[in-house]
Amino acid sequence: MRALVVPSDPPSRLELTDEYPRPVPAEGEVLVRVRWAGICATDLEIVRGYMQFHGILGHEFVGTVVTGPARWVGQRVVAEINCACGVCAVCGRGQSNHCPRRTVLGISGRDGAFAEYVAVPEANCHVVPECVCDEEAVFVEPLAAAAHVLDVQPIVPTTRVAVIGSGRLGSLVAQVLALQGCELVVWGRNPRTLALCREYGLDARAVESCPWEACYDVVVECTGSPDGLPMALALCRPQGTIVLKSTCHDRALLDLAPIVVDEVRVVGNRCGDFSRALHLLETRRVRVRELITARYPLSRGLEAFAAAARPEHMKVLLEVGMT
Repeated sequence: MRALVVPSDPPSRLELTDEYPRPVPAEGEVLVRVRWAGICATDLEIVRGYMQFHGILGHEFVGTVVTGPARWVGQRVVAEINCACGVCAVCGRGQSNHCPRRTVLGISGRDGAFAEYVAVPEANCHVVPECVCDEEAVFVEPLAAAAHVLDVQPIVPTTRVAVIGSGRLGSLVAQVLALQGCELVVWGRNPRTLALCREYGLDARAVESCPWEACYDVVVECTGSPDGLPMALALCRPQGTIVLKSTCHDRALLDLAPIVVDEVRVVGNRCGDFSRALHLLETRRVRVRELITARYPLSRGLEAFAAAARPEHMKVLLEVGMT
């Protein structure tokens, strides 16, 4: 089958092949024919060496189940990316996203969705409502991650919030948090993404104009850069909270003293609830179609990755198959 692959040997960091073996679902898994998939910042970082992953990339996708239990066959689905063992103590505590034996779709130990077919656990699948189109469904995974901020930090109308980064994830985080009625500002560098945030009704400002005052109760870092945490620290008030969303190949150099002195709470934040994300899309409370800036067939996947790395693009989609 056709697939976009990170090879195990250099010099190439990404290859398109037509000869990758079609996956064979294990017990408890279904086989999904991928329809559309999205390229995200994590995919770009993996190509640079993040996670030392080898195999098929891709974890944001929608597809049709072609093999599995009868109740799933023919269903249009999205799938959670963490594939847990289900039997360890961590899974028993309901923390399967942190299972020490987990594989992660297209990120760690498991082939992903930039291919014609992908095998995923049946338990990870969610049926997509009819009113949510394929291109919107691709955003379920990043939207679930965006909404997960609310699981670690209460946001109320009096909360002063800064979102640093106006790109793919930052714009989703900002839309979700704005629904809470809080005082929110999006800080970013890219004029195009800032303009889109303003189209969403958000207060979006260029970082060049930032006074760097430590006045925000909550700062959500979505820069995709190791510089993001120092920027967040400059904006977070004493005893405030920083929520970190970025995963980067490059390491950050950071003076930790301000975290101690100002008693700042720093929280890592990753994957979220797919059901909540599907509900946000179904009820049209979050807009995603405007984030799509390019579409490529899988056969032009290398061009798609090159485009996704350029600042003029937000979300680049791969059209894999429609049957």
